[in-house]
Amino acid sequence: MQQITVGDYTIDVVRKDIKNLHLSVSPPTGRIRLAVPRHLDDETIRRHIVSKLSWIKKHIAEFEQTERPPQPEYLSGESHYLAGKRYLLNVIPDYSINKIELRDDCYIDLYEKPGTALAHRQQMMQEWYRARLKVRIEPLMLKWQEIIGVEINDWAVKQMKTRWGTCNIRAKRIWINLELAKRPDESLEYIIVHELMHLLEKYHNDHFKALMDKYLPDWRMRKDRLNKSSLSHEEC
Repeated sequence: MQQITVGDYTIDVVRKDIKNLHLSVSPPTGRIRLAVPRHLDDETIRRHIVSKLSWIKKHIAEFEQTERPPQPEYLSGESHYLAGKRYLLNVIPDYSINKIELRDDCYIDLYEKPGTALAHRQQMMQEWYRARLKVRIEPLMLKWQEIIGVEINDWAVKQMKTRWGTCNIRAKRIWINLELAKRPDESLEYIIVHELMHLLEKYHNDHFKALMDKYLPDWRMRKDRLNKSSLSHEEC
């Protein structure tokens, strides 16, 4: 990876086996990343960055104006989200078991042994989210493989900082961001369709967008809604 400075901005430039340039600005610091084809020279890259300065400024300004949510402390009364719905966390001391349950469509009850470290409580929540998300992914993945006419070898869930999902085309493996456990089904479905579509078209080009229009006509609306609380701003 190399860095190129243009004006007040330092851009991380990553050379990859791709055809088109791909620019992104990621929170919380507004890190700027540009993926470029391996053969592209520095001067061409610099000119592209200059042409996108207004785009970069706009999205960095959005990050600066957006109030960052506080880091969760996993205490009773704290708000947490599941599938787009807000719940209140209720921590319950219990000497016999550690578990998490939904109650009254309003509360997340977290039972744990008294004196348990915060890190363990956080891990419990992460694993609970992971299990709930996998249950939601399975039917959608099967549904859309059949509709699109593609087949993957594997999919999994992991925490990612700047991507909602990724597709390893060669291995036919899809990764879904754990944060989607907190987002509604329409967002999860959009990401699944998006990643499956890469098995038909590798790049975010006009052909890719035409395929998305064909199979999920409202994908742009779903994308906009998801990106209101986005992990990053990306130019596609």
